Amino acid sequence: MDISVDTSQITIETERLILSAFTESDLHDFYSYASVPGVGEMAGWPHHESIEDSKRVLKSFIEGKEVFALFHKADKKVIGSLGIHRSWANEDERYRDLKVKDIGYVLSKDYWGQGLMPEAVRAVIDYGFSELGLDAFTCGHFAENDRSRRVIEKCGFTFVEYGEYYSSQFQRSYVDLKYILLRTSWRSVKS
Repeated sequence: MDISVDTSQITIETERLILSAFTESDLHDFYSYASVPGVGEMAGWPHHESIEDSKRVLKSFIEGKEVFALFHKADKKVIGSLGIHRSWANEDERYRDLKVKDIGYVLSKDYWGQGLMPEAVRAVIDYGFSELGLDAFTCGHFAENDRSRRVIEKCGFTFVEYGEYYSSQFQRSYVDLKYILLRTSWRSVKS
């Protein structure tokens, strides 16, 4: 069962990051990583060709209130995003009675391989289970996206099934792997 989550009312702090709502002042940081080839493509959207592209998407993030900006404390800039969205599990007989949200994320290429995304995802999972009363989180990645697969595995998600994701921006389908993390499993992962 889907529940509403308003990220504009939430701030989560980790050792190296602050997760909070995007603001218009984040435009140049957002464009800086969203315009790099290979970043958005791993999530099904083309890298931004202009700052106007970033401005349009940023506006949708602010209005939608489902996406956190990942602010890097040491470098004092936004380096990625993490969204909490409606989950595929809401339509699945096995999970439809659970309060569940889907996590999606993008990180600046300059920060890949530093463990920042697992740090952010774990913090959102903790918050979702303890403060929002969620029963589960889902997450997924394209078959060729090993970096996302590693984040998902590090955070304790369990593989559920293969699916297909259609990107209207690329007008093509991707093989998509779907995962779930139940609150009961999270307790044992954290222990």
